[in-house]
Amino acid sequence: MAIEKADVVRSLAGRDRGELFFVTGLEENYASIVNGRDRRLEKPKRKKLKHLAFVERSADRTDQKLRDGEKVTNSELRRALAAKLGADEKGGMPNGEG
Repeated sequence: MAIEKADVVRSLAGRDRGELFFVTGLEENYASIVNGRDRRLEKPKRKKLKHLAFVERSADRTDQKLRDGEKVTNSELRRALAAKLGADEKGGMPNGEG
């Protein structure tokens, strides 16, 4: 599945390997990703698409706000990713870690 803005992705390479992020923008082979903690909205990480794995596209309020270009806070991003990570640990989503 192609990665789009507001999707939740997992980093496959680098120091942040295994962490979840929201995609805030796309250009050619790169995505801008944030998690509200290490990578805040003010300074997103630019990462190659081949180093990201699609995790989820949902209709949560935070995802919808990102898609629509509305203002989102870093704390909203942290809360949304924590909820998705919690579902991951309960077996709701495939983990992908070995």
